[in-house]
Amino acid sequence: MTVDSLQGRHALVTGGGRGIGAAIARRLLAEGASVTLVGRDVQVLERAADELRPLLAEGAVLTAVPADISDADSVSAAFAAAQAKAGPVSVLVNNAGQAHSAPFGKTSLALWQRMLDVNLTGTFLCTQAALPAMTAAGWGRIVNVASTAGLVGYGYVSAYCAAKHGVIGLTRALALETARSGVTVNAVCPGYTETDIVRDAVANIVDKTGRSEAEARAELAARNPQRRLVQPDEVADAVAWLCRPSASAMTGQAIAVAGGEVMTG
Repeated sequence: MTVDSLQGRHALVTGGGRGIGAAIARRLLAEGASVTLVGRDVQVLERAADELRPLLAEGAVLTAVPADISDADSVSAAFAAAQAKAGPVSVLVNNAGQAHSAPFGKTSLALWQRMLDVNLTGTFLCTQAALPAMTAAGWGRIVNVASTAGLVGYGYVSAYCAAKHGVIGLTRALALETARSGVTVNAVCPGYTETDIVRDAVANIVDKTGRSEAEARAELAARNPQRRLVQPDEVADAVAWLCRPSASAMTGQAIAVAGGEVMTG
């Protein structure tokens, strides 16, 4: 154990069964934390847990808890189950999210609400569930996996952009409220990343434009000055750093992991 490890801490990762969430869980396990994976698909969660279990540090616990993060009762039940197995949550990673594209004029109220429910309300509900134990302990880490869409605008994803901008605003407001509590609140904002969301975007471009899959992927990668897609492990490294004890001065930040696509300062 090192002074900067997460040994003895309990980290809960939403959307932890695949993609960025699974990469974050893997990274936090390597830091010595106990980890709870939360998501809607039980089979996906259990498969991820089986793959991650060999990484468990001595005394750490790995748990998979199904939940719909947009539903308050489901979130409450998930946190109760997680805490019963691994103790109070001291690290929360709000990673679960969905993206769906549509021109603004064809964005239905149902689509608008779904993007807000999953991307913003889910972050709100999970944070409310985790924060009391963190403030009582005088230590906590909340990291919201937002998007470069929370920092700039993208066409044809207005609902998603609005939700992710909301996540950034929530991050900043809560960081101010918790600034003297020992709890930090930050956001990590990936650019186009090698995940199911990007694979769906590629399929949508192919379907709507007739371009090849390679051309569609190149179009998305071209937004990144490095001309590539970000890898989930790169996002996970940024999240893990923000979760460490040594990152106590980092709060209220929205850090782009996007190869220079978005530069803040």
